[in-house]
Amino acid sequence: MKNLRITLLTVFSFLFLSAFTLIALEHYEVTQDFSLEFKSKDPSGSFKKMEGQIEFDEKDLSKCSFDLKIDVRSISTGNGMMTKKSQTPEWFDAVKYPYAKFKSTKVEKKDANTYNIFGNLTIKGITKPVTVPATYTKAGNKITLKGTFFVNRLDFKVGKKSEAVPDQMKVNFEIPALSK
Repeated sequence: MKNLRITLLTVFSFLFLSAFTLIALEHYEVTQDFSLEFKSKDPSGSFKKMEGQIEFDEKDLSKCSFDLKIDVRSISTGNGMMTKKSQTPEWFDAVKYPYAKFKSTKVEKKDANTYNIFGNLTIKGITKPVTVPATYTKAGNKITLKGTFFVNRLDFKVGKKSEAVPDQMKVNFEIPALSK
């Protein structure tokens, strides 16, 4: 009888603990409805192709991760010659470095639905830390992250110092992702 109680206690303990450890982290994949634009006086434009994975847990931010890949060959500036020039080695060097990448390192909550996403941005093989503030919304199995941050293009050797092109580029984004 004593062995039966110990066995039952062990089984119930295992089941009780498993109930808390088997909760899955929500996994999302970026949809093609995203918007990723860069703005300045001149140039401005957008990227048309991006993919990525997002792990998000509002209750445990230490489990969150963002792994995004932007196809720099999908850039559109609204000016054919400028778009073509952006692919050259002086600018994005799209043949050698076809993707810009962002990989998060930490997520912190700022307020009710705003987060700071810390991570590493890699452009042209150069990786720099960035902080991306993002407003988070959830509707059913879809989340959307939206925000603005700045990137110094010269930190990534995108173009050269110029009077015509500002160093700081404003990046606006809206990234919807569906639960998978």
